[in-house]
Amino acid sequence: MTMAEMRQLSLAQLKQLIEGKDEDLANNYISRNMAVARNVRLNLIKDQIVGQPTLMPEMRILLIKNGWAAPVINMMERRFETGDLVFLGTNGILQYKDASSDVQGIGLSISDELFSLAIGNRIPPAFDGHLRHFQLHLQPEEQEYLDQLHLMLYRHLRQQDGSSQVTLHLLSALLWYVDHLWSRHEQTYRESQTREQRLFADFIQLVSEFTPEHHTIDFYASRLCLTPRYMSTIVRQVSGKSAKQWIDDALVTRIKIDLKHTDKSVARICDEMNFPNPSFLTKFFKRMTGQTPSQFRR
Repeated sequence: MTMAEMRQLSLAQLKQLIEGKDEDLANNYISRNMAVARNVRLNLIKDQIVGQPTLMPEMRILLIKNGWAAPVINMMERRFETGDLVFLGTNGILQYKDASSDVQGIGLSISDELFSLAIGNRIPPAFDGHLRHFQLHLQPEEQEYLDQLHLMLYRHLRQQDGSSQVTLHLLSALLWYVDHLWSRHEQTYRESQTREQRLFADFIQLVSEFTPEHHTIDFYASRLCLTPRYMSTIVRQVSGKSAKQWIDDALVTRIKIDLKHTDKSVARICDEMNFPNPSFLTKFFKRMTGQTPSQFRR
C-alpha cells in the first residue's frame, strides 16, 4: 500500500470527528494548522486507527499522563507508559493495537507550514527530519514544565483576541523544550548513528538554511563533499524520501508562509526564491499543492 492509498487522519478530519462533542471540545483547540489537546482520549480516534495503518499528515507530540498504550508506529510495535513523551513526525504511520482503558494525555499537532513559521531558519535537531519518531521517559519535574508550557499555549489560543505572535513564540518555546529534552539523550543517540544518518542530518540542516536560494541536488551534494548520486542514495536510504522531495517540500513550505503571512507579490516571492520567472513558480507551486499561488492565498 502506498501513502497515497493509505487512510489518513488530518487535523481537518480530526476537527470534524469531534465536532459536536461539547465535553471534548472544551478541552481541545483545533484549527487547520494546529491542535492543542488538554485531554487526549483514545476512544475519540480509536475507530480511525484500528485495523489498517493510518497516515498522520502533521507531526504529533504526546505526553502520556495516565495508563499505557501499545500502538504500531511506522510499522514498529511500541509501548508507551505514564510519563512518556512521544513524537511522531510528519506523515508518520499509526495503527492501534492495544491500550489500557484509562489511557490519557496532552497532545500537540502542527502542520509543516506552522512549524516553519514558529521556528524560522534554525530547526531544532530533534525535528530536522532524521527522526521519524522518538520516545523519552520524563522525570516528574520535566513533565510538569512541559505541561505548563502546553497549558499556556492552550489558554492563549482560547482567547478571543489572542496575538498570533504570542502564539508563535509559545509554540516555539514548547518545541525547543522538547528538543532540549531529546538533546539530553542525543549523545547516546549520536554514538549509535551510522555515517549515513549523520550525513542526512547535515543535509537537512543545509536545506533549512539554503532552500530559498538553492533548489538543486548538486548544490547540497557539493556542500557535503559528496557526488549527487551518492547523496541521493543516502537520503533515500535513511529517510525513505528522495533528496529532491526534501528540497521541494521545504521550498513550497517557504512559499506558503509568504503567501499566507505576508503581502508580498508573487513576482517578489519569485525573485526572493530564485525562480526564473513568476510563471515557473506558479507551475511548481500548482504541481506541489494542486493550487495556484493566488488560489492558495485566497
